Amino acid sequence: MIRGPLSPLANLLICFSLVLLVLAGLAANAHALSPQLSGQGRSEAPAAVVEHLRVKVPAGAREAWLQAEQESWGPWLRQQDGFLGRDLLWDAEREEGLLLIRWRSRRQWLAIPTSEIEAVQGRFEAAACRALALDPGTNPFPLVYAGELEWVGLTPTAAAEELR
Repeated sequence: MIRGPLSPLANLLICFSLVLLVLAGLAANAHALSPQLSGQGRSEAPAAVVEHLRVKVPAGAREAWLQAEQESWGPWLRQQDGFLGRDLLWDAEREEGLLLIRWRSRRQWLAIPTSEIEAVQGRFEAAACRALALDPGTNPFPLVYAGELEWVGLTPTAAAEELR
């Protein structure tokens, strides 16, 4: 766990790592997460991966965080090869945003150039600063954790079960 304020360089490195995680595998539809299409159980096809990120989001800044995400990362991610979708959640107790970003493959996610990730992160930070009326050049939502999860299964909704 990170304690105390981080240097600007540490924040930049953390943000950079976050962006790398977000951009490593992209796709056009969520059906790729089903065991039949993800390659689960077949060695010739790569398995899906979920990028797992946590960022500090104070309660009073939650709407600004969501707005900045929608203006920057959202449109950019939708254009990436292998991107399947993402979930933005908020932990009120920790005052953290949780991002689960689904990619068709780890290879696709990691193939995204660092320069692109840095550019989108810059747009995110600028949008966040505008929304919070802060001076540009700061990241009001620093990265707390970045990791990845291997996708292993899906529990269909009741509605999806009825269609079968």
